[in-house]
Amino acid sequence: MLPLLACPESTAGSWLSFTRFASRWITQPSEVMLAFVGLFVLVSLLPKRWGRRPARITVVGLALSYLLALSPLFINLAGRVLESPIPDDSGMPAEAIVVLGRGNGYNPSRITVARELWEEERAPLIFASGISDAPRILRSLQGQGIPDQSLQGEECSRTTYENAKFTALLLKPQGVKRILLVTDSPHMMRSILTFRGFGFSVTPVISSGLRGLNRTNKTFTVLREWVGLVSYGLMGRYSRQPNPEMAFSPLPPQHPASSHNG
Repeated sequence: MLPLLACPESTAGSWLSFTRFASRWITQPSEVMLAFVGLFVLVSLLPKRWGRRPARITVVGLALSYLLALSPLFINLAGRVLESPIPDDSGMPAEAIVVLGRGNGYNPSRITVARELWEEERAPLIFASGISDAPRILRSLQGQGIPDQSLQGEECSRTTYENAKFTALLLKPQGVKRILLVTDSPHMMRSILTFRGFGFSVTPVISSGLRGLNRTNKTFTVLREWVGLVSYGLMGRYSRQPNPEMAFSPLPPQHPASSHNG
């Protein structure tokens, strides 16, 4: 386990805060429509020569587009588009099973999938990635009989990019190139592209999808993933990334009874 005290400096703070705020804000119609009303009033005060009418039409068009984007029909379609490019699990073995943590609501299905893959001998190692999530995932797998020598992880990453970066930091020196990547279907495409950028050959294994989410969580998840998918592309995070320097060695996972500063 790469412990918190040994974490490299994270660049995710401001970006992570912004994406969480933006994703949650756009799923609050009352607040967003109030902002559109304020913007409509503001552009209505513009002089005619500055294009007051086209500005008002633009604001109304954006407001209607926003309401359409929140409709169940649009969210279902956007979710399907997120999931449709994911290649099927080929059934091929790999060198490690990489499990991306994403909170208590998602982790149980990921733990189940990781254990099943290990029991099927698809890979000899399970690697958990994610701040606060990785220790819980590893403890749960230990409790289900997975031996310590088959478990590793890092508890530093706060974003998908850091999941890939810190996983590469620890697994690449061990010669791991082919991985089975375990995450939910909306998150999978962005994860595949990001991990490929760090030189991994990725076989996706979906742990859960959108069907089990209520409307609010489904809307938030879909919109957030589209924001993430597009923004990662604009930031060049799918292109080939430099190999992170190995500054420390992975530590074995803690035993369930031991204390953990997570």
